[in-house]
Amino acid sequence: MLYLAQVHKNEFLDQLQLRLLARQETDNIWTIIPEEAFILLGKGKTLTEKLLVLVELSPTGDIERLEEATTWVLSLIQTYLSTGITPEFLHQEKERAEQWRQNLTLQTQDLARRTLELEARREQIQALEESLKREKNGSQKQEG
Repeated sequence: MLYLAQVHKNEFLDQLQLRLLARQETDNIWTIIPEEAFILLGKGKTLTEKLLVLVELSPTGDIERLEEATTWVLSLIQTYLSTGITPEFLHQEKERAEQWRQNLTLQTQDLARRTLELEARREQIQALEESLKREKNGSQKQEG
């Protein structure tokens, strides 16, 4: 699983460690890790403290891949922030979509109500037609 992490120095062990900041859920969905979670890098790693990195962990928690996150962060800026897609914009789009969904729901309910009304009127017309046929047949029998 892919994580965004920051390099820290563990003073007690005199080693570098990664503080996991966020976890990738799907291609474009990440979840912030609210609690402090650290992974020791071990001796011999020479990374700059406070550096942001992307780290891929195996299911057992071993580091499979580690790379600087600079290129990734710049691509996020280019993809999302240079085009004006801000959290506020996304929130407004979400609200607009919700209003649209509610409007469609109301239209669907109105259409269902109208369909029921038309069905009831059709049944009334059929009943009237049947009644008129019976009256017509009854008056023809009386004349004959």
